[in-house]
Amino acid sequence: MPQIPLHYVDLRTFCYATEDEKRVEEALRTFLPDGDDDDPFEIERTESEGHYGDRILVLSARVENADDVRHVLSRLADLETFDDLIAELDERVTENTELFLRLDKQAAFAGDVRLGDGITFRGKVEAYPAKKEKAVENAEDVLERLREQG
Repeated sequence: MPQIPLHYVDLRTFCYATEDEKRVEEALRTFLPDGDDDDPFEIERTESEGHYGDRILVLSARVENADDVRHVLSRLADLETFDDLIAELDERVTENTELFLRLDKQAAFAGDVRLGDGITFRGKVEAYPAKKEKAVENAEDVLERLREQG
C-alpha cells in the first residue's frame, strides 16, 4: 500500500473496575503495532470516575506513523464483515472526514477482529478538499486495496 490516506488513527477503550487492566490492554494491543519488550507501543492511561464513584481507566493510543497506520488497517482486513464495512462507509465517515468504527473488545482479547462494543476506532481521513464525499472515496480506496492484498 504505497500511500495511506489517513492522518492518524485513535484507538480507545475503557477498563471498568470489574475488568483486569492487563487483559483490556492486551485487547487494545491487538490493533497496535508491535514494539519490542523494552519499548512497546505507548498507551496513554487516564483515570476517571463512573456515576457511582467506581474507577474507570481510559486506555488510548494515537497511531500517526504511516507504517504503524498500515499495521492497524491490516488488522481491519481480518474482519469477516469487511465487505459490509466498505458498504457502510457513508454512514461511518463524518462531515469532519473522520472514519468511526466500534470493535469488539472481548474478541480482540482473543486476537480476533470483529465489529462490536468496547474499542473505538477513529481515523482522520485525508481529503482535499476536506469534504465528506472525498473522505468516503479515499477510505473506500484504501479498504479496497486492503481487500485485494488479503
